[in-house]
Amino acid sequence: MYQLAIFDLDGTLLDTLEDICGAANHTLRELGYPERTLAEMRRFVGNGAEMQMRRSLGADADEETVAKALALYKPYYAAHCQIKTKPYAGVLELMAALKAEGFRLAVVSNKPDRTTRTLAARFFPELDGAMGQREGIASKPAPDMVRAALAQLHAAPEEALYVGDSEVDVATARNAGLDMIGVAWGFRGRAALEAAGAPLVADTPEQLLDMLQ
Repeated sequence: MYQLAIFDLDGTLLDTLEDICGAANHTLRELGYPERTLAEMRRFVGNGAEMQMRRSLGADADEETVAKALALYKPYYAAHCQIKTKPYAGVLELMAALKAEGFRLAVVSNKPDRTTRTLAARFFPELDGAMGQREGIASKPAPDMVRAALAQLHAAPEEALYVGDSEVDVATARNAGLDMIGVAWGFRGRAALEAAGAPLVADTPEQLLDMLQ
């Protein structure tokens, strides 16, 4: 019986893609680079802001340009992360049902820590913990963030389940030694999750709830 459900944030609980793309394109315009489409940005996210901006800038961008992009992107996104972002249909009901059944709930995201906590507090006040990318802790798919969350909540890996929408999440759960369920409604889809080795994939929040029950 799982006691703790650890969720990815972007593409799993929240549809954040339009706000991410808007902030990235603002940054690209400021630096004189061409804008990216939503379809492109969907492929670029998942490994944190730095990798997202490296992919957005393109392979020819030097380290100075990447640093300038991050310096522009992070504060702009932090100030504009709640414009179009919203929970996926059925997610609020899912979280309420899990809480009512006694689950502890946490978020571990490669999004910057400040923004992760801001969005978590707004949309999911029932969370027992929320952690974003921060100095000194390796980002997903390294297991460090998940292990930090487990330690913070005094939970053993066998007591926790990881839920996410991408190949990064499949690898994160594997590296941390947690069971995992993928969600097909997010940024990558069922085929990508299955190809990455997700043992189970839920098509809707209602189906995920049934799996957890």
